Amino acid sequence: MDKIKFGTDGWRAIIAKDFIVDNVKRVAKATADWTKKQDGDAKIVLGYDCRFGGYLFCEAAINVFCSNGIKVFFDKHFVSTPMISLAARDLGCEIGVIITASHNPPAYNGYKLKSKNGGPLIQKYVSEVEALIPDSCVVEDLSLEEWEQKGLLEFVDLETMYFAHVANYFDLEALNESSEMVVAYDAMYGAGQNIFPRIMPHADFLHCEYNPSFHGQAPEPIAKNLKELENYLKEMKHVDLGFATDGDADRIGLYNGAGKFIDAHHIILILIHILHKYKGESGKVVIAFSVSDKIKKLCEIYGLPVEVTKIGFKYICEIIEKGGVLVGGEESGGIAVTGHIPERDGIWDGLVIIEHLIKNEQTLQELIDEVYELVGKFFYNRNDLHLKEEQKLKIIENCKNGVYKEFGGIPVAKVDDLDGYKFYLEDEETVLVRASGTEPVLRIYAEASSEERVEIILDRVKKTLLA
Repeated sequence: MDKIKFGTDGWRAIIAKDFIVDNVKRVAKATADWTKKQDGDAKIVLGYDCRFGGYLFCEAAINVFCSNGIKVFFDKHFVSTPMISLAARDLGCEIGVIITASHNPPAYNGYKLKSKNGGPLIQKYVSEVEALIPDSCVVEDLSLEEWEQKGLLEFVDLETMYFAHVANYFDLEALNESSEMVVAYDAMYGAGQNIFPRIMPHADFLHCEYNPSFHGQAPEPIAKNLKELENYLKEMKHVDLGFATDGDADRIGLYNGAGKFIDAHHIILILIHILHKYKGESGKVVIAFSVSDKIKKLCEIYGLPVEVTKIGFKYICEIIEKGGVLVGGEESGGIAVTGHIPERDGIWDGLVIIEHLIKNEQTLQELIDEVYELVGKFFYNRNDLHLKEEQKLKIIENCKNGVYKEFGGIPVAKVDDLDGYKFYLEDEETVLVRASGTEPVLRIYAEASSEERVEIILDRVKKTLLA
C-alpha cells in the first residue's frame, strides 16, 4: 500500500486512483485509534460536501468508527466544513471529519480533521494520526440503520445547528427585511448552496444547485473562476455586492457592485477595520506568510499585535485557540474572526461585511477607500505554474541558494524564507515563490501599487524562473 500523507489542509487525492474506499478506511482506522487514545468514550462528527462519492466514503468511515466502538454523529445531507467544526465543539466530539477536497479540481476528494475546539486539528495531532495509518483495514460492513440500532450512530441536522448559531449572532431582520441592499451569492456548486439562501432568501443566487463536477471547474473563489458572477454584477446594475464561497464554503471571494474582484488581502483589512474601528474590538491579528504586509501596516496604526505563520490555516488556528485573536487569515480566502469558532468560514465572513454595510449605510468601495486612506492602495495577484517535478525542485533549490538577485532588472533587496521565499523589491513591492501544499504547482505571488505593475512583475519573475 502507498503511504498516505496529509498536506497543508488534510489528505487530498484523485477519486478512484488513490482516493478509494480502502484508503479512506485506512485513514479512518488511524483516526479511530487516535481518538480512543485521547478518550475511550470519545465521539466523532462526520460529514461530506458536494463532491462525487462523499456519502459512499462516509459510509466506509462510519463502518470503521462504529466497528471500533466510537459513537458517530452524521448528517445524511452535504454540509460545509464550518458546520462540522461547529458541531465538533457543540456536540462534545473529540474530533470532526469532513470528506472534502475544498477548492481543488473536481477529480479530487479529501479528508479533513477538525478539533474539539471548533477548528482544524493542530499539526502535532495531525502528524500523530498520520503515523497511525495502517497498511490495510478490514471491518464489518453494516448498514447505517444497523449501526443506528446499535446506538453507535446518530443522525443530526448540522445545517440547522449552524443556522441557529448565525441567527444568534447576526441581525437577520436587518439583513433581510429592513435593507434595500442587494447581494449576489455564488455557491460555485459547493456546500454553501443551501445555507446562504436560508440566511438571506432575497439575495440573487448563482450556481446554488447540486453538481458534483462543479461544471468542470475547480471551486476556488478567485477572479479567473468567477467570471459568471463578475459578468452578472456588471450587467445587473441593481446589485450592490457579490460574494462567493468555495467547495466546502470555508473560503470567500468578494466583488463590489461594479464587478471588481476584491482579494483576500483586502477582505482581511476590511474585517480588521470593521471589528476594530466600528465595533471597538481588539486582539492579535494572525496572518499566513503569503498575506500582504499592508495588514502589518494597518495593525501598527491601530496598535494591534501581529503574528505571521507558515501557510496552512492549522497554524493560524493553533494561535487562535490560545485566545485573544481578532482576525486570522490566509491569502487563499480562508479567514476567521472573533465571535465565531476558530475556523475559516466564507459565509460568516461575508455576513460580517454585509451586516456592517447595511447598518452603516456604506458601499463596499467606500469601506475599502477608508482602508486605503490608512495603508495606501495596492494590488496583488498570483500565477500558478504547472511544472515537472524536477523543474519545480530546481527553482526551489535556486531560491534557497540565493540565485535570484533580480527579476528582469528589478533588484531584490532582501529575502524571507519562513514558508517559501518572499522577495522584497522596491516601493513596497514583493514576490513570493512557493510550492503548493495541496496541488502539483509552483505558485508565484506579486504585490505592487497598480495592476499593470503586478502583471509586469509576474511576467518577469516567470521568465527568470523558467530561463
